[in-house]
Amino acid sequence: MPIPQPLPSHHECTGAMRSVRDSLDLLGGKWKLPIILGLSGGPKRFKQLQREVTGITAKMLSKELKELEMNGLLTRQVQADAVPVAVTYTLAEYGHTLFPVIEALHAWGQQHRAHIMRPAPLPAPPTAVAEEVLA
Repeated sequence: MPIPQPLPSHHECTGAMRSVRDSLDLLGGKWKLPIILGLSGGPKRFKQLQREVTGITAKMLSKELKELEMNGLLTRQVQADAVPVAVTYTLAEYGHTLFPVIEALHAWGQQHRAHIMRPAPLPAPPTAVAEEVLA
């Protein structure tokens, strides 16, 4: 029989929630994970990435790339000697640490989809008591 674990303290729960909130603040929203996945195949220029992340506007992509760069998840390399200036985005080493999280979200998402797509149970047949009341 497993030994019951003590419940976490209020301080431990608050600390755990803070780190979860920090993660969601960074990765939440519609575009961050698709951008990270788009860069997982290697460096990309802005327009390549915009084509790969279907539906994102140039303005939104620019905003999200700046936030991801600011948080160390990707790097931005400018080739100023090219005409026009070429900017390449690459997933940073720190960005690769998200892959286990993305894989866990993927697995849970598949499980959740199967759960919600499960057919609803059929209603129970009427009981003898209910049949007598109706008669």
